[in-house]
Amino acid sequence: LFDGIYPFYPQQRKAAVFDISTIIVIAVFLTLACSFLLIIPGIRGRARLYWTLRVLLSLLVGVVIVVVQFTGDWETGWVQTSTSYKSFSPVQVNADVGLHIGLAGVNITLRGNPVNQINETINYNEHFPWNFGADYDHSYSEGLEKGLPSPILYVAEKFSMQSPCAVHRQYRIAGHYASAMLWVAFCTWIISNILLSMPVLVYGGYMLLVTGAFMIFSLLSFSTVRNSPMCLIQIGTRTLHVAYGGSFWLMLAIGLLCFVAGITIVAMHHLNLDLLKAFFDLREDKAEEYQEMPEVFINPHFVNKGL
Repeated sequence: LFDGIYPFYPQQRKAAVFDISTIIVIAVFLTLACSFLLIIPGIRGRARLYWTLRVLLSLLVGVVIVVVQFTGDWETGWVQTSTSYKSFSPVQVNADVGLHIGLAGVNITLRGNPVNQINETINYNEHFPWNFGADYDHSYSEGLEKGLPSPILYVAEKFSMQSPCAVHRQYRIAGHYASAMLWVAFCTWIISNILLSMPVLVYGGYMLLVTGAFMIFSLLSFSTVRNSPMCLIQIGTRTLHVAYGGSFWLMLAIGLLCFVAGITIVAMHHLNLDLLKAFFDLREDKAEEYQEMPEVFINPHFVNKGL
Protein backbone atom coordinates (compact mmCIF):
# COMPACT_ATOMS: atom_id res chain seq x y z
CA LEU A 1 0.00 0.00 0.00
CA PHE A 2 1.06 3.57 -0.72
CA ASP A 3 -0.71 5.94 1.67
CA GLY A 4 -3.50 3.38 1.96
CA ILE A 5 -4.00 3.12 -1.82
CA TYR A 6 -3.10 0.20 -4.05
CA PRO A 7 -0.55 1.43 -6.60
CA PHE A 8 -1.74 -1.03 -9.27
CA TYR A 9 -5.10 -2.47 -10.20
CA PRO A 10 -6.16 -5.23 -12.62
CA GLN A 11 -7.57 -3.81 -15.84
CA GLN A 12 -10.18 -5.44 -18.08
CA ARG A 13 -7.86 -6.06 -21.01
CA LYS A 14 -10.21 -7.39 -23.67
CA ALA A 15 -8.96 -6.54 -27.12
CA ALA A 16 -11.21 -4.31 -29.17
CA VAL A 17 -11.33 -6.68 -32.17
CA PHE A 18 -9.33 -9.88 -31.56
CA ASP A 19 -9.29 -11.39 -28.09
CA ILE A 20 -8.27 -14.81 -26.81
CA SER A 21 -11.65 -16.39 -27.65
CA THR A 22 -11.40 -15.22 -31.26
CA ILE A 23 -7.87 -16.57 -31.57
CA ILE A 24 -8.94 -19.97 -30.18
CA VAL A 25 -11.81 -20.27 -32.67
CA ILE A 26 -9.59 -19.31 -35.60
CA ALA A 27 -6.91 -21.78 -34.46
CA VAL A 28 -9.46 -24.63 -34.30
CA PHE A 29 -10.76 -23.99 -37.82
CA LEU A 30 -7.22 -23.54 -39.18
CA THR A 31 -6.35 -26.92 -37.68
CA LEU A 32 -9.29 -28.50 -39.51
CA ALA A 33 -8.28 -26.81 -42.76
CA CYS A 34 -4.65 -27.95 -42.44
CA SER A 35 -5.77 -31.49 -41.63
CA PHE A 36 -7.84 -31.56 -44.82
CA LEU A 37 -4.97 -30.18 -46.90
CA LEU A 38 -2.82 -33.06 -45.68
CA ILE A 39 -5.22 -35.67 -47.06
CA ILE A 40 -6.20 -33.81 -50.25
CA PRO A 41 -3.34 -35.42 -52.31
CA GLY A 42 -5.12 -38.78 -51.85
CA ILE A 43 -8.09 -37.60 -53.93
CA ARG A 44 -7.63 -38.26 -57.63
CA GLY A 45 -8.57 -36.28 -60.69
CA ARG A 46 -10.75 -33.22 -60.90
CA ALA A 47 -12.55 -34.19 -57.68
CA ARG A 48 -9.51 -32.90 -55.77
CA LEU A 49 -10.25 -29.34 -56.89
CA TYR A 50 -13.96 -29.72 -56.10
CA TRP A 51 -13.26 -31.08 -52.61
CA THR A 52 -10.79 -28.27 -51.84
CA LEU A 53 -13.24 -25.58 -52.94
CA ARG A 54 -16.15 -27.05 -51.02
CA VAL A 55 -14.30 -27.69 -47.77
CA LEU A 56 -12.49 -24.35 -47.61
CA LEU A 57 -15.64 -22.36 -48.38
CA SER A 58 -17.60 -24.34 -45.80
CA LEU A 59 -14.94 -23.77 -43.14
CA LEU A 60 -14.90 -20.07 -43.99
CA VAL A 61 -18.64 -19.83 -43.37
CA GLY A 62 -18.37 -21.72 -40.08
CA VAL A 63 -15.46 -19.74 -38.68
CA VAL A 64 -17.11 -16.41 -39.51
CA ILE A 65 -20.39 -17.41 -37.81
CA VAL A 66 -18.54 -18.26 -34.58
CA VAL A 67 -15.85 -15.57 -34.60
CA VAL A 68 -18.21 -12.60 -34.90
CA GLN A 69 -19.80 -13.69 -31.63
CA PHE A 70 -16.66 -12.50 -29.81
CA THR A 71 -15.49 -9.57 -31.93
CA GLY A 72 -16.12 -6.02 -30.84
CA ASP A 73 -16.36 -4.16 -34.12
CA TRP A 74 -20.01 -4.46 -35.11
CA GLU A 75 -20.06 -0.69 -34.75
CA THR A 76 -16.92 1.43 -34.53
CA GLY A 77 -15.97 5.06 -34.26
CA TRP A 78 -12.81 7.11 -33.83
CA VAL A 79 -12.14 10.74 -33.08
CA GLN A 80 -8.91 12.69 -32.63
CA THR A 81 -9.24 15.58 -30.25
CA SER A 82 -7.74 17.57 -27.42
CA THR A 83 -9.48 16.74 -24.16
CA SER A 84 -9.07 16.74 -20.40
CA TYR A 85 -7.29 13.71 -19.03
CA LYS A 86 -8.33 13.67 -15.38
CA SER A 87 -11.27 14.99 -13.43
CA PHE A 88 -10.84 18.30 -11.65
CA SER A 89 -7.69 19.02 -13.64
CA PRO A 90 -7.25 21.64 -16.39
CA VAL A 91 -4.52 19.61 -18.12
CA GLN A 92 -5.34 18.89 -21.77
CA VAL A 93 -3.92 16.00 -23.82
CA ASN A 94 -4.02 15.17 -27.51
CA ALA A 95 -5.50 11.69 -27.92
CA ASP A 96 -7.43 9.33 -30.17
CA VAL A 97 -10.65 8.06 -28.61
CA GLY A 98 -12.17 4.90 -30.06
CA LEU A 99 -15.52 3.21 -29.51
CA HIS A 100 -15.98 -0.45 -30.49
CA ILE A 101 -19.41 -2.02 -29.98
CA GLY A 102 -19.93 -5.78 -30.07
CA LEU A 103 -22.71 -8.19 -29.26
CA ALA A 104 -21.56 -8.70 -25.67
CA GLY A 105 -20.31 -5.27 -24.68
CA VAL A 106 -18.40 -2.17 -25.61
CA ASN A 107 -14.69 -1.41 -25.78
CA ILE A 108 -13.43 2.12 -25.24
CA THR A 109 -9.85 2.96 -26.19
CA LEU A 110 -7.79 6.02 -25.38
CA ARG A 111 -4.43 6.42 -27.08
CA GLY A 112 -2.27 9.48 -26.64
CA ASN A 113 -0.92 11.27 -29.68
CA PRO A 114 1.97 10.87 -28.86
CA VAL A 115 1.54 8.06 -26.33
CA ASN A 116 3.85 9.62 -23.69
CA GLN A 117 2.40 12.88 -22.39
CA ILE A 118 2.41 14.69 -19.04
CA ASN A 119 4.91 12.10 -17.75
CA GLU A 120 2.41 9.27 -18.31
CA THR A 121 1.79 6.56 -20.89
CA ILE A 122 -1.69 7.18 -22.30
CA ASN A 123 -2.78 3.90 -23.83
CA TYR A 124 -6.00 2.45 -22.43
CA ASN A 125 -8.44 -0.18 -23.61
CA GLU A 126 -11.37 -0.89 -21.28
CA HIS A 127 -14.18 -3.38 -21.79
CA PHE A 128 -17.65 -2.91 -20.31
CA PRO A 129 -19.91 -5.99 -20.81
CA TRP A 130 -23.68 -5.87 -21.15
CA ASN A 131 -24.47 -9.48 -22.09
CA PHE A 132 -26.95 -11.39 -19.93
CA GLY A 133 -25.22 -12.40 -16.72
CA ALA A 134 -22.99 -9.31 -16.69
CA ASP A 135 -23.60 -6.06 -14.83
CA TYR A 136 -22.66 -3.06 -16.95
CA ASP A 137 -23.28 -0.53 -14.20
CA HIS A 138 -21.08 -2.51 -11.83
CA SER A 139 -18.25 -2.47 -14.36
CA TYR A 140 -18.77 1.26 -14.79
CA SER A 141 -18.65 1.77 -11.02
CA GLU A 142 -15.40 -0.20 -10.86
CA GLY A 143 -14.01 2.12 -13.53
CA LEU A 144 -14.90 5.09 -11.36
CA GLU A 145 -13.16 3.51 -8.37
CA LYS A 146 -10.08 2.76 -10.46
CA GLY A 147 -9.87 6.37 -11.55
CA LEU A 148 -9.98 5.76 -15.28
CA PRO A 149 -9.35 8.77 -17.54
CA SER A 150 -12.24 11.14 -18.01
CA PRO A 151 -12.84 10.43 -21.76
CA ILE A 152 -13.31 6.71 -21.08
CA LEU A 153 -15.72 7.31 -18.23
CA TYR A 154 -17.61 9.91 -20.25
CA VAL A 155 -18.17 7.54 -23.18
CA ALA A 156 -18.98 4.57 -20.89
CA GLU A 157 -21.57 6.64 -19.05
CA LYS A 158 -23.52 7.09 -22.31
CA PHE A 159 -24.30 3.34 -22.34
CA SER A 160 -25.19 2.93 -18.66
CA MET A 161 -28.72 2.23 -17.48
CA GLN A 162 -28.92 5.58 -15.66
CA SER A 163 -27.95 7.50 -18.78
CA PRO A 164 -30.67 9.70 -20.36
CA CYS A 165 -29.59 8.27 -23.75
CA ALA A 166 -31.52 5.07 -22.88
CA VAL A 167 -29.62 2.88 -25.35
CA HIS A 168 -28.31 0.29 -22.87
CA ARG A 169 -31.39 -1.93 -22.92
CA GLN A 170 -31.75 -1.79 -26.69
CA TYR A 171 -28.11 -2.68 -27.35
CA ARG A 172 -28.26 -5.49 -24.81
CA ILE A 173 -31.42 -7.12 -26.20
CA ALA A 174 -30.38 -6.60 -29.84
CA GLY A 175 -26.99 -8.19 -29.19
CA HIS A 176 -28.58 -11.10 -27.33
CA TYR A 177 -31.00 -11.99 -30.12
CA ALA A 178 -28.36 -11.47 -32.82
CA SER A 179 -26.08 -13.90 -30.97
CA ALA A 180 -28.89 -16.45 -30.58
CA MET A 181 -29.69 -16.33 -34.31
CA LEU A 182 -26.03 -16.80 -35.16
CA TRP A 183 -25.88 -19.94 -33.02
CA VAL A 184 -28.95 -21.25 -34.86
CA ALA A 185 -27.19 -20.44 -38.15
CA PHE A 186 -24.18 -22.42 -36.92
CA CYS A 187 -26.42 -25.43 -36.23
CA THR A 188 -28.04 -25.22 -39.67
CA TRP A 189 -24.54 -24.90 -41.20
CA ILE A 190 -23.58 -28.22 -39.58
CA ILE A 191 -26.79 -29.86 -40.86
CA SER A 192 -26.17 -28.54 -44.38
CA ASN A 193 -22.69 -30.08 -44.40
CA ILE A 194 -24.14 -33.43 -43.36
CA LEU A 195 -26.81 -33.32 -46.06
CA LEU A 196 -24.34 -32.26 -48.75
CA SER A 197 -22.24 -35.33 -48.00
CA MET A 198 -25.25 -37.59 -48.73
CA PRO A 199 -27.28 -38.19 -51.92
CA VAL A 200 -29.79 -35.52 -50.83
CA LEU A 201 -28.02 -32.46 -52.22
CA VAL A 202 -31.15 -30.39 -52.74
CA TYR A 203 -31.93 -30.50 -49.02
CA GLY A 204 -28.38 -29.37 -48.29
CA GLY A 205 -29.04 -26.40 -50.58
CA TYR A 206 -32.23 -25.62 -48.67
CA MET A 207 -30.32 -25.69 -45.38
CA LEU A 208 -27.74 -23.29 -46.82
CA LEU A 209 -30.60 -20.93 -47.61
CA VAL A 210 -31.83 -21.28 -44.03
CA THR A 211 -28.30 -20.59 -42.76
CA GLY A 212 -28.07 -17.42 -44.83
CA ALA A 213 -31.53 -16.36 -43.66
CA PHE A 214 -30.62 -16.61 -39.98
CA MET A 215 -27.41 -14.68 -40.61
CA ILE A 216 -29.40 -11.87 -42.23
CA PHE A 217 -31.90 -12.01 -39.35
CA SER A 218 -29.03 -11.46 -36.91
CA LEU A 219 -28.01 -8.35 -38.83
CA LEU A 220 -31.57 -7.07 -38.79
CA SER A 221 -31.77 -7.71 -35.05
CA PHE A 222 -28.61 -5.73 -34.39
CA SER A 223 -29.75 -2.94 -36.71
CA THR A 224 -32.77 -2.24 -34.50
CA VAL A 225 -30.52 -0.11 -32.27
CA ARG A 226 -30.63 2.50 -35.01
CA ASN A 227 -34.36 2.98 -34.39
CA SER A 228 -33.61 5.14 -31.35
CA PRO A 229 -31.55 8.33 -31.75
CA MET A 230 -28.01 8.08 -30.39
CA CYS A 231 -26.87 10.79 -27.99
CA LEU A 232 -24.05 12.99 -29.20
CA ILE A 233 -20.68 11.94 -27.79
CA GLN A 234 -18.90 15.26 -27.56
CA ILE A 235 -15.22 14.91 -26.62
CA GLY A 236 -13.47 18.24 -26.46
CA THR A 237 -14.46 20.14 -29.59
CA ARG A 238 -15.05 17.01 -31.69
CA THR A 239 -18.00 14.62 -31.94
CA LEU A 240 -17.53 10.84 -32.01
CA HIS A 241 -19.72 9.15 -34.61
CA VAL A 242 -20.19 5.37 -34.94
CA ALA A 243 -20.84 3.36 -38.08
CA TYR A 244 -21.18 -0.33 -38.92
CA GLY A 245 -17.84 -2.08 -38.53
CA GLY A 246 -16.00 -4.97 -40.13
CA SER A 247 -17.92 -7.77 -38.38
CA PHE A 248 -21.25 -6.42 -39.61
CA TRP A 249 -20.17 -6.20 -43.25
CA LEU A 250 -18.35 -9.53 -43.10
CA MET A 251 -21.49 -11.24 -41.79
CA LEU A 252 -23.52 -9.62 -44.58
CA ALA A 253 -21.07 -10.90 -47.22
CA ILE A 254 -21.07 -14.46 -45.82
CA GLY A 255 -24.86 -14.46 -45.56
CA LEU A 256 -25.16 -13.47 -49.22
CA LEU A 257 -22.60 -16.16 -50.10
CA CYS A 258 -24.80 -18.79 -48.41
CA PHE A 259 -27.79 -17.53 -50.40
CA VAL A 260 -25.89 -17.72 -53.68
CA ALA A 261 -24.57 -21.22 -52.90
CA GLY A 262 -27.99 -22.48 -51.80
CA ILE A 263 -29.79 -21.09 -54.85
CA THR A 264 -27.11 -22.53 -57.15
CA ILE A 265 -27.43 -26.02 -55.63
CA VAL A 266 -31.24 -26.00 -55.84
CA ALA A 267 -31.17 -24.71 -59.44
CA MET A 268 -28.56 -27.28 -60.51
CA HIS A 269 -30.67 -30.03 -58.93
CA HIS A 270 -33.53 -29.21 -61.29
CA LEU A 271 -31.46 -28.26 -64.36
CA ASN A 272 -28.40 -30.51 -64.40
CA LEU A 273 -28.35 -33.12 -61.66
CA ASP A 274 -25.43 -35.09 -63.15
CA LEU A 275 -23.16 -32.04 -63.08
CA LEU A 276 -24.17 -31.35 -59.49
CA LYS A 277 -23.39 -34.92 -58.44
CA ALA A 278 -20.06 -34.73 -60.23
CA PHE A 279 -19.15 -31.57 -58.28
CA PHE A 280 -20.01 -33.26 -54.99
CA ASP A 281 -18.29 -36.50 -56.07
CA LEU A 282 -21.52 -38.51 -55.85
CA ARG A 283 -21.84 -39.51 -59.52
CA GLU A 284 -22.05 -43.25 -60.20
CA ASP A 285 -19.38 -43.94 -62.79
CA LYS A 286 -19.88 -47.39 -64.28
CA ALA A 287 -16.58 -47.23 -66.11
CA GLU A 288 -14.68 -46.98 -62.85
CA GLU A 289 -16.57 -50.02 -61.54
CA TYR A 290 -15.49 -52.03 -64.56
CA GLN A 291 -11.90 -50.84 -64.19
CA GLU A 292 -11.78 -52.37 -60.74
CA MET A 293 -12.18 -55.86 -62.38
CA PRO A 294 -10.25 -55.67 -65.68
CA GLU A 295 -10.04 -59.46 -66.18
CA VAL A 296 -12.74 -62.08 -65.76
CA PHE A 297 -11.74 -65.71 -65.17
CA ILE A 298 -14.29 -68.33 -66.23
CA ASN A 299 -14.20 -71.88 -65.00
CA PRO A 300 -14.16 -74.08 -68.15
CA HIS A 301 -15.84 -76.90 -66.21
CA PHE A 302 -19.10 -74.90 -66.01
CA VAL A 303 -18.78 -73.74 -69.62
CA ASN A 304 -18.53 -77.33 -70.89
CA LYS A 305 -21.65 -78.29 -68.99
CA GLY A 306 -23.55 -75.37 -70.51
CA LEU A 307 -23.85 -73.67 -67.22
